[in-house]
Amino acid sequence: MSKYELRDKTALLSGVTYEQSLLATTTLTPPLLTRIGGSDGFHTLATLFYDRVFDDKENPWFLGIFASSTKSEAVDNQYRFLVQTFGGEALYKEKKGKYTRLVGRHANYKITTDAAERWVVHMNGAIDEHEELKQDEEAKEYLTMYFRFTAFYIVVASVYMKNDQLSGGVQIDSGRVW
Repeated sequence: MSKYELRDKTALLSGVTYEQSLLATTTLTPPLLTRIGGSDGFHTLATLFYDRVFDDKENPWFLGIFASSTKSEAVDNQYRFLVQTFGGEALYKEKKGKYTRLVGRHANYKITTDAAERWVVHMNGAIDEHEELKQDEEAKEYLTMYFRFTAFYIVVASVYMKNDQLSGGVQIDSGRVW
């Protein structure tokens, strides 16, 4: 399946087009990295998100997806990914290697449409709680589209993953360095 077909399937599932998902990384002036408060702002967003995930007692199945990481590891990985994705230093690359391979890094987990929806609920809550973003409707809108598309892209693309495309092989890394 081509990347264009994956994007089209993701758009149908998420309600967000690939082009809309790029707005957060391409059109904001000043850029999102500045609007959110620099790298620290992304650390805050990742912390707010994982606070919500690890406190989600009503959906233990969802927390189970994150069982291979501690909360601090999960925050650090997401923080590094977000800083790099939104124009900051290559922190994720420093820790994980040249390619983000987001789908491959999540392929060992059962990421369903329900899980993507739950992920989006928690991320939207974190965005709403973030002090730097509370009054920035444009940044919130673009971030919401980016995260929704990305969460559902993982669902769609994971169906087409081959064993040699998994990051870390076919089993979860015992050192939990995800």
